[in-house]
Amino acid sequence: MSARLLVIQHEDDCPTEWFGEWWAEVGVRCDAVLGHRGEPLPGELDAEILGLVVLGGEMGAHDDHRAPWLAPTRELIAHTIRQGRPFLGICLGHQLAAAALGGTVERNVHGQATGLTPVRLTDDGRVDPLLGVVGDGCPAIMWNGDVVTRLPEGATRLATSPDGTVQAARFGEHAWGLQFHPECSPAQFRTWTTAKPSAEAPREDGIDVEAIADQIEAAEDRLRRDWAPLAHRFAELARTAVSPGARSGTAARR
Repeated sequence: MSARLLVIQHEDDCPTEWFGEWWAEVGVRCDAVLGHRGEPLPGELDAEILGLVVLGGEMGAHDDHRAPWLAPTRELIAHTIRQGRPFLGICLGHQLAAAALGGTVERNVHGQATGLTPVRLTDDGRVDPLLGVVGDGCPAIMWNGDVVTRLPEGATRLATSPDGTVQAARFGEHAWGLQFHPECSPAQFRTWTTAKPSAEAPREDGIDVEAIADQIEAAEDRLRRDWAPLAHRFAELARTAVSPGARSGTAARR
């Protein structure tokens, strides 16, 4: 039986994309739960699952009224991290983890994050088991209006966005959140921006999404080169965490 990750997906156009490809390269399969299509979430991870991955989406971390699966997603995230099981949250997934563990998620007072952005590692990030495989300053795709304004107690900031907000964090021994999208391909980014019916209307914020999408397409080779190692590393860390004798009962740093 192949190694498996449980993936919570919130929208059709927010799949694992490159991460699914890169995890398959190292023999890891993704079992997706489509919350937006009414698929039920488990209360906890099965023993044979390597870890939990929660992807991005347009909704906010507390938008339970429009996305009723978010509440059980937060509960599953909190349970997974407190049990010391591997977790990776991307954009909304990162925000959901912070909220689930007692942190604060709010609208970014600096406005919408737009496209290619350097990932600026902190000292903790440079030596982190996951983020340490990434070169400081590597470009990543950011496309978010909300940010984590207060990390949960015991969490560690691993990277800081140019506007000073949290760009990546470690929530537990085997738990990470990324405000950016290392899994996102140029084609996927266009489904969020230029390929949407609403793209023909002028944006009130004046952001030139067509220019941003073109920049991301031009950077595709570098994005693949920079972020495949992080996907491979998470799979390696997840495998190590669930190997016989690896679990020490360490709970999340809260």
